[in-house]
Amino acid sequence: MSRSLSVSESGTEQMKLYQPNEILIEQGEEHAAVVRRALVRLPHVPVRIVEKGWERDGLPGSEEDTFAAGKKRLLFTRRRSAFLEHCPAGTSGLVCCNYLVVSLISNCPMDCSYCFLQEYLASNPTLKVYTNVEDLLLQVATAIDRHPTQQFRVGTGELSDSLALDPVLGFSADLVPFFAVRKNALLEFKTKTNCVDGLLTLDPKDRVVVAWSMTPPAIIDTEEHQTASFSARLAAARRVQAAGYKLGFHFDPLIEYPDWERGYYDTISQIFSTIDPGRIAWVSLGSLRMAPTLRGTVRRRFPHTRILSGEQVACADGKWRTFQALRVKMYRTILRWLKDAAPQVPHYMCMETAAVWEKVWGYTPNCDKDVARTLTAPNLIPA
Repeated sequence: MSRSLSVSESGTEQMKLYQPNEILIEQGEEHAAVVRRALVRLPHVPVRIVEKGWERDGLPGSEEDTFAAGKKRLLFTRRRSAFLEHCPAGTSGLVCCNYLVVSLISNCPMDCSYCFLQEYLASNPTLKVYTNVEDLLLQVATAIDRHPTQQFRVGTGELSDSLALDPVLGFSADLVPFFAVRKNALLEFKTKTNCVDGLLTLDPKDRVVVAWSMTPPAIIDTEEHQTASFSARLAAARRVQAAGYKLGFHFDPLIEYPDWERGYYDTISQIFSTIDPGRIAWVSLGSLRMAPTLRGTVRRRFPHTRILSGEQVACADGKWRTFQALRVKMYRTILRWLKDAAPQVPHYMCMETAAVWEKVWGYTPNCDKDVARTLTAPNLIPA
């Protein structure tokens, strides 16, 4: 298992700069700002101009793992559909936190064994970067500025890690200043990296949350391939906290393994002994969940994975989840530790039913009204 880390002269672990096998640029996008930045930062990567729709041709049939191969081809293209969308976690029957997502990138240079993208993007795995960031900003501004009294949470980590490609693409320099001047919105970067250097010279004005997906080191080291280590993520969180950013932590997916209680207890203890709880915007919990076809893909691509050995059952939305009694136990246990460590920090569950909320929290939230209000309270978005 590769870690994709190097050690700097100061001794700090650093993610290695993403290196595609080739750069593909859609005809007409050669002069886009993000393309120019990438070409400067990847000067030795071969470049090819392609016609619109090139990615539909797919990858050569000789590739044993087309999804992994797709990650090594970096395509710059325009996005022709809407950027701003509602989070798919708002599926009918599940409690929703009214989260919005924008996708500037499709696919991820890292390769977690449980990642839904290996099924969702199976037929179109080329790592795509959308060049028309100005259209994204216009769409978001139209939605946010039209409702100045409503609070919004917007995230970029739906179809790719928010920061893994930032050293190459520099999108943070476009997004942070844009959200910093909007008092009714929070932007969330969601990551498993320590690629935060691009954030440190920007002023978020308390409008940007940098959030880390966290699992115990035993899971990171065996299931979250080519990501930053637990210690590197925590060190990066300290750096952005010192630079004025709010933090988030996502224990999602929760993965059951033989020593999960000790693993998660130690993970939470290390986080809250390192980070100022007063700078944490929210913490989320979510069960491991997989579509049936994804389970087959995981078995094929990661034959030594441990994530399929637990007790999982099919649920009403078609996804397989940890058996309810066990995941409720995991939620209750971890929530108790989180509340002991930082009682003032808002917590919520992602993609769970009202019945599970009732068993874990003791009440059923009124869908987006209760959860979203908690996560955009005045203490999180100062006037």
